[in-house]
Amino acid sequence: MVLEPKLIVGIAGGSCSGKTTLVEQVVATIGTGNIEVLNHDAYYRHRPELTLAERNQVNYDHPDALETELAIEHLEKLCSGTRAPLPIYDFSAHLRSTEVRWLTPTPVLVIEGILVLHQPELRAFMDLKVFVDADPDVRALRRMERDQRERGRTMESVQQQFLESVKPMHDCYVDPSRNHADLVIPNNRPNPEVLRTLEARLRAVL
Repeated sequence: MVLEPKLIVGIAGGSCSGKTTLVEQVVATIGTGNIEVLNHDAYYRHRPELTLAERNQVNYDHPDALETELAIEHLEKLCSGTRAPLPIYDFSAHLRSTEVRWLTPTPVLVIEGILVLHQPELRAFMDLKVFVDADPDVRALRRMERDQRERGRTMESVQQQFLESVKPMHDCYVDPSRNHADLVIPNNRPNPEVLRTLEARLRAVL
Protein backbone atom coordinates (compact mmCIF):
# COMPACT_ATOMS: atom_id res chain seq x y z
CA MET A 1 0.00 0.00 0.00
CA VAL A 2 1.29 3.45 -0.93
CA LEU A 3 1.38 5.78 2.07
CA GLU A 4 0.62 9.40 1.27
CA PRO A 5 0.42 12.35 3.70
CA LYS A 6 -3.09 12.90 5.07
CA LEU A 7 -2.24 16.36 6.41
CA ILE A 8 0.43 18.78 5.21
CA VAL A 9 1.17 21.63 7.62
CA GLY A 10 3.15 24.73 6.73
CA ILE A 11 4.92 26.43 9.63
CA ALA A 12 6.42 29.85 8.95
CA GLY A 13 7.56 32.86 10.96
CA GLY A 14 10.52 35.15 11.35
CA SER A 15 14.05 33.99 12.02
CA CYS A 16 14.26 32.57 15.58
CA SER A 17 10.54 33.12 16.18
CA GLY A 18 10.09 29.65 17.67
CA LYS A 19 9.27 27.55 14.59
CA THR A 20 11.64 24.75 15.56
CA THR A 21 10.19 24.62 19.08
CA LEU A 22 6.68 24.34 17.65
CA VAL A 23 7.77 21.57 15.28
CA GLU A 24 9.28 19.69 18.23
CA GLN A 25 5.98 20.06 20.10
CA VAL A 26 4.09 18.71 17.09
CA VAL A 27 6.44 15.72 16.81
CA ALA A 28 6.07 15.02 20.54
CA THR A 29 2.29 15.22 20.22
CA ILE A 30 1.82 12.68 17.43
CA GLY A 31 5.00 10.59 17.58
CA THR A 32 8.06 10.45 15.33
CA GLY A 33 6.69 7.58 13.25
CA ASN A 34 3.71 9.64 12.14
CA ILE A 35 5.50 12.75 10.89
CA GLU A 36 8.28 14.00 8.63
CA VAL A 37 9.64 17.55 8.50
CA LEU A 38 10.85 19.17 5.30
CA ASN A 39 13.03 22.14 6.29
CA HIS A 40 13.03 24.80 3.60
CA ASP A 41 16.43 26.09 4.73
CA ALA A 42 17.97 22.77 3.70
CA TYR A 43 17.44 23.99 0.14
CA TYR A 44 19.76 26.98 0.14
CA ARG A 45 21.45 27.01 -3.23
CA HIS A 46 24.75 25.14 -3.52
CA ARG A 47 27.29 27.67 -4.85
CA PRO A 48 30.73 26.03 -4.74
CA GLU A 49 31.92 28.28 -7.57
CA LEU A 50 31.92 31.19 -5.10
CA THR A 51 34.60 31.74 -2.48
CA LEU A 52 33.60 31.58 1.18
CA ALA A 53 33.95 35.36 1.36
CA GLU A 54 31.57 35.70 -1.59
CA ARG A 55 29.11 33.20 -0.11
CA ASN A 56 29.14 35.17 3.13
CA GLN A 57 27.82 38.18 1.19
CA VAL A 58 24.77 36.35 -0.24
CA ASN A 59 21.40 37.56 1.03
CA TYR A 60 20.12 34.31 2.53
CA ASP A 61 16.85 35.91 3.62
CA HIS A 62 15.68 36.58 0.05
CA PRO A 63 13.47 33.96 -1.65
CA ASP A 64 15.96 33.63 -4.53
CA ALA A 65 18.58 32.19 -2.14
CA LEU A 66 16.51 29.00 -1.89
CA GLU A 67 16.17 26.27 -4.50
CA THR A 68 12.43 26.03 -3.93
CA GLU A 69 11.92 24.21 -7.24
CA LEU A 70 13.89 21.25 -5.83
CA ALA A 71 11.83 21.32 -2.63
CA ILE A 72 8.70 21.14 -4.77
CA GLU A 73 10.08 18.10 -6.62
CA HIS A 74 10.66 16.39 -3.28
CA LEU A 75 7.19 17.31 -2.00
CA GLU A 76 5.68 15.79 -5.13
CA LYS A 77 7.62 12.58 -4.45
CA LEU A 78 6.39 12.42 -0.85
CA CYS A 79 2.81 13.12 -1.90
CA SER A 80 2.98 10.24 -4.37
CA GLY A 81 4.21 7.85 -1.69
CA THR A 82 7.90 7.94 -2.64
CA ARG A 83 10.76 8.87 -0.34
CA ALA A 84 12.78 12.03 -1.07
CA PRO A 85 16.42 13.07 -0.40
CA LEU A 86 16.48 16.14 1.86
CA PRO A 87 19.75 18.05 1.37
CA ILE A 88 22.00 18.59 4.38
CA TYR A 89 23.22 22.19 4.45
CA ASP A 90 26.33 23.47 6.22
CA PHE A 91 25.47 26.94 7.52
CA SER A 92 29.10 27.72 8.35
CA ALA A 93 30.52 26.93 4.90
CA HIS A 94 27.28 27.86 3.08
CA LEU A 95 27.45 24.64 1.06
CA ARG A 96 25.49 21.42 0.84
CA SER A 97 26.94 18.21 2.15
CA THR A 98 27.47 15.28 -0.18
CA GLU A 99 25.14 13.35 2.13
CA VAL A 100 21.34 13.61 2.32
CA ARG A 101 18.65 12.70 4.84
CA TRP A 102 15.94 10.53 3.36
CA LEU A 103 12.37 11.60 4.05
CA THR A 104 9.70 8.91 3.93
CA PRO A 105 5.95 9.38 3.40
CA THR A 106 4.08 9.69 6.72
CA PRO A 107 0.51 10.63 7.73
CA VAL A 108 1.62 14.17 8.66
CA LEU A 109 4.15 16.22 6.72
CA VAL A 110 5.44 19.58 7.99
CA ILE A 111 6.97 22.16 5.65
CA GLU A 112 8.96 24.55 7.85
CA GLY A 113 10.83 27.76 7.09
CA ILE A 114 10.74 31.53 7.20
CA LEU A 115 9.42 31.86 3.64
CA VAL A 116 7.16 28.83 3.19
CA LEU A 117 3.96 30.89 3.40
CA HIS A 118 5.38 33.51 1.03
CA GLN A 119 5.83 30.96 -1.76
CA PRO A 120 2.48 30.22 -3.51
CA GLU A 121 3.92 27.01 -4.99
CA LEU A 122 4.57 25.70 -1.46
CA ARG A 123 1.26 26.96 -0.08
CA ALA A 124 -0.51 24.89 -2.73
CA PHE A 125 0.60 21.72 -0.92
CA MET A 126 -0.63 22.83 2.52
CA ASP A 127 -3.83 21.79 4.25
CA LEU A 128 -3.05 23.93 7.30
CA LYS A 129 -0.90 27.06 7.42
CA VAL A 130 0.63 28.29 10.69
CA PHE A 131 2.58 31.48 11.39
CA VAL A 132 4.68 31.72 14.56
CA ASP A 133 4.89 35.31 15.77
CA ALA A 134 7.46 36.76 18.17
CA ASP A 135 8.63 40.19 19.25
CA PRO A 136 11.39 41.51 16.92
CA ASP A 137 13.74 42.23 19.84
CA VAL A 138 13.28 38.68 21.13
CA ARG A 139 14.03 37.25 17.69
CA ALA A 140 17.12 39.43 17.30
CA LEU A 141 18.53 38.30 20.66
CA ARG A 142 17.83 34.63 19.92
CA ARG A 143 19.46 34.98 16.50
CA MET A 144 22.57 36.56 17.98
CA GLU A 145 22.92 33.80 20.57
CA ARG A 146 22.25 30.99 18.07
CA ASP A 147 24.59 32.17 15.32
CA GLN A 148 27.48 32.72 17.74
CA ARG A 149 26.93 29.39 19.48
CA GLU A 150 26.07 27.11 16.53
CA ARG A 151 27.60 28.80 13.50
CA GLY A 152 30.80 30.35 14.83
CA ARG A 153 29.76 33.89 13.94
CA THR A 154 30.97 37.06 15.62
CA MET A 155 28.51 39.40 17.33
CA GLU A 156 29.40 42.15 14.84
CA SER A 157 28.70 39.97 11.79
CA VAL A 158 25.37 38.79 13.21
CA GLN A 159 24.30 42.35 13.96
CA GLN A 160 25.33 43.52 10.50
CA GLN A 161 23.43 40.70 8.78
CA PHE A 162 20.34 41.29 10.90
CA LEU A 163 20.21 44.98 10.01
CA GLU A 164 21.20 44.64 6.34
CA SER A 165 19.19 41.59 5.27
CA VAL A 166 17.28 39.75 8.01
CA LYS A 167 15.08 42.64 9.12
CA PRO A 168 14.46 44.17 5.65
CA MET A 169 13.57 40.78 4.16
CA HIS A 170 11.38 39.95 7.14
CA ASP A 171 9.45 43.18 6.65
CA CYS A 172 9.20 42.65 2.89
CA TYR A 173 8.47 38.92 2.60
CA VAL A 174 8.06 37.08 5.89
CA ASP A 175 5.74 39.27 7.94
CA PRO A 176 3.22 39.87 5.11
CA SER A 177 2.95 36.09 4.65
CA ARG A 178 1.08 35.85 7.96
CA ASN A 179 -1.96 36.94 5.97
CA HIS A 180 -2.02 33.45 4.43
CA ALA A 181 -2.02 31.70 7.82
CA ASP A 182 -4.97 29.76 9.22
CA LEU A 183 -3.44 29.99 12.70
CA VAL A 184 -1.12 32.63 14.17
CA ILE A 185 0.72 31.44 17.28
CA PRO A 186 2.28 34.14 19.50
CA ASN A 187 5.53 32.56 20.62
CA ASN A 188 6.22 34.88 23.54
CA ARG A 189 2.57 34.96 24.68
CA PRO A 190 1.34 31.37 25.13
CA ASN A 191 -2.09 30.75 23.61
CA PRO A 192 -3.37 27.34 24.76
CA GLU A 193 -6.55 27.60 22.67
CA VAL A 194 -4.63 27.96 19.40
CA LEU A 195 -2.31 25.10 20.34
CA ARG A 196 -5.32 22.89 21.16
CA THR A 197 -6.79 23.68 17.75
CA LEU A 198 -3.55 22.64 16.06
CA GLU A 199 -3.31 19.46 18.13
CA ALA A 200 -6.91 18.52 17.27
CA ARG A 201 -6.22 18.88 13.54
CA LEU A 202 -3.15 16.67 13.87
CA ARG A 203 -4.85 13.93 15.86
CA ALA A 204 -7.83 13.87 13.52
CA VAL A 205 -5.76 12.31 10.73
CA LEU A 206 -4.19 9.55 12.83
